[in-house]
Amino acid sequence: MRVLAPYKLFFLLFFSLFLGGNLYAQDGQLNIEQDQKISKLLALKKEVNGDIDTDNVYRIQLYYGGINRANKIQNDFRKKFPGWYSTIKFETPNYKVWVGRYRSRLEADRRLLQVKKKFPTAFLLAP
Repeated sequence: MRVLAPYKLFFLLFFSLFLGGNLYAQDGQLNIEQDQKISKLLALKKEVNGDIDTDNVYRIQLYYGGINRANKIQNDFRKKFPGWYSTIKFETPNYKVWVGRYRSRLEADRRLLQVKKKFPTAFLLAP
């Protein structure tokens, strides 16, 4: 193993102490000025994403199959139960007609009993 010459060692030590003493972290403050439209756009995105079917709710499924029949069943449901939430969800290669967004099992079961009178094949989907 080779040892550094004393003058090289002194030179290296001197400059590392000299340069190391002048180093410091930068302190600063960052101010971000954001347009009001960005906040509105983020709120709109949250509202739109709130309708995505990944939330923890119970749903009632009325149908599973082709798009034409799914549209017919959804329209029929909307006529028989006006004001109730319904949607068509696509999962390759079929479409599903889902009804409601119920937070509790009890509420979902009560609605399921009403729906089964008109749509006997309906069943409950747990979150």
